[in-house]
This record gives sequence, structure tokens and C-alpha cells, in this order.
Amino acid sequence: MSDDDLTHTDDAGDVQMVNVGDKPDSARRAVARGTIYLAESTVDAVRGNEVAKGDVLATARVAAVQAVKHTWETIPMCHQIPITNVDTEFAVRDDRIELEVAVGTTGKTGCEMEALEGVTTGLNTVWDMVKAAEKDATGGYPDTRIADVEVVTKDKTVLE
Repeated sequence: MSDDDLTHTDDAGDVQMVNVGDKPDSARRAVARGTIYLAESTVDAVRGNEVAKGDVLATARVAAVQAVKHTWETIPMCHQIPITNVDTEFAVRDDRIELEVAVGTTGKTGCEMEALEGVTTGLNTVWDMVKAAEKDATGGYPDTRIADVEVVTKDKTVLE
């Protein structure tokens, strides 16, 4: 990768926000996903809504949507974009919970950072809500991990 490939730096190497003002408006959609690995007993508690802090998936869903809407405030060079839709989908497996977040917008820049922010915040919220069950005797989390966070799709249709 050369410095010419970096869009958020100027010729002097200083960080800058990309000017998207001349780009045409487009309908955009991005989907991201990730996984949190947990003890099977913890997943059973989530599935049975038996976690002391409350409904884990409902709380994580709200957190994911909130994160999508506030991405521009937490990632310095992201533009504030109009979010037209957020879909969240959880898949509860024996030893993990998978989260997929789809984000839609109409504007001059994409929404993949918003989808990624939704996934990571949603999974972090799951971790926060189940951490008491996941801790070992020393207070660590030897088997708990968030992994495989990625952008799955990114679509763009220029509007005329």
C-alpha cells in the first residue's frame, strides 16, 4: 500500500476528513457480522432469559442500533450520515452468539463503519451482561472472545 492509497491523509501526512461533497447521492447498504464465544451454560442462560442483568439480546439489539446512529461521534473521520434503516439478527448457537447488522442510508458515503460499530457494540453489550457468568476464579475470561468481525456485503446504487 502506498501513501496515495490513504484517503484520510493529506500530502504532508496530516489526518483529514475526505471531502465527499462532489459525489452523487447513492442508496447504500452494508452488512457486517461477528461472533462472541461463551460457555454453553452462559448461552443456555441467555436463551432462557435467565441472566440477572435482564434480556441480553434485547439489550444488545438496542445497543447495536444506538451505536450505528452514533458512529460519527466515536470514529473521528466518519461523516454523519442519515441512517434509513438498521436490521439486527442474532443466531444463538451452543457455544456462541452471532450478530449480523445491516445498515441502510442514502447519501454520499457508505455505511460499513456504522454496520461494524453496531456489531462490535452489540457483542460488547452481550459480554457486559454475561460477564459474571463467564469469569473464572481469578476474574479472567479464558474462553470468552469476540471474533470474526467483518463486512459481509456493501452495496451502492447511484440515484439520478
